[in-house]
Amino acid sequence: MVRYELPRLPYGYNELEPFIDTETMKIHHQKHHQSYVDGLNKALADVGSASHPQYISSILSDLKSIPESGRSAINFFGGGFENHRLFWETMIPNSDGKPGGQLEDQIDVYFDNFENFKKVFSEKAINIQGSGWCWLVFNSTYHKIEIITTENQTSPWTLGKFPLLGLDVWEHAYYLKYQNKRPDYVKAWWNVVNWDYVANRFSELAN
Repeated sequence: MVRYELPRLPYGYNELEPFIDTETMKIHHQKHHQSYVDGLNKALADVGSASHPQYISSILSDLKSIPESGRSAINFFGGGFENHRLFWETMIPNSDGKPGGQLEDQIDVYFDNFENFKKVFSEKAINIQGSGWCWLVFNSTYHKIEIITTENQTSPWTLGKFPLLGLDVWEHAYYLKYQNKRPDYVKAWWNVVNWDYVANRFSELAN
């Protein structure tokens, strides 16, 4: 039976300091992400799909392949699992601060420049009501990048969009260090974005 497991972080819990604190990283990864892993495995088992041959991103892209009774749970826990998996991968200690290559070119085309892109993304992230995510995605229909937001743990995959970069704005992602100051958290997060990883994801799609 295929079972999802908590992915290892590509860095130590303390290595994103001072922008994301060690204790938040531990709780976020070991407790919150683990809960999505457990919930996803249970949700798949409940609908008899524990050995579903497709990876969760493919399942989320076609939730109608799942019995209706399990779609809501798989959307939530599957989204939570995959959103967080990408979240860890798109952060890095000692970020170089900006994208390059084809992604930088697309940002310049659709957002004028990188600073304006950061401004638009940050405003959307800060203004999310309640819990959710802010995303840079690739829209394959129009072959362009976009900034979107999703509620709770809904994944861009369910909207037919390819996630390139996501920012978790659930309070559990920042409350220990930043309390209710979401704008401070969003501003700090830009210092740990792994732009090489994000740019590579985009270049694989664009070519």
